[in-house]
Amino acid sequence: MRIWGVDRNDRAFAEVVRATSISPDGAVLLDITSKLHAGDLVDVQHEARNAQYRVVWTRPGETGLQAMPSQCAIFGEGVPKTFAVAGRG
Repeated sequence: MRIWGVDRNDRAFAEVVRATSISPDGAVLLDITSKLHAGDLVDVQHEARNAQYRVVWTRPGETGLQAMPSQCAIFGEGVPKTFAVAGRG
């Protein structure tokens, strides 16, 4: 899974991340290095699909995302509860 956006310091970021607790409404991202805060918007790519998500909470090592209502869900049935994708960010 890949995420990208602009942080609160107006710095662009892009990362390849792992996720857990995946549902059509959101996911929990693990070990993000970018400084994200509740309310920030991030773009998320899973396989060939991407959509915008809102950060709803952060704590050390975890970041909770919620799907934006205007976006199509990119996580559907059959997605493993935990997965990792390796690649270039």
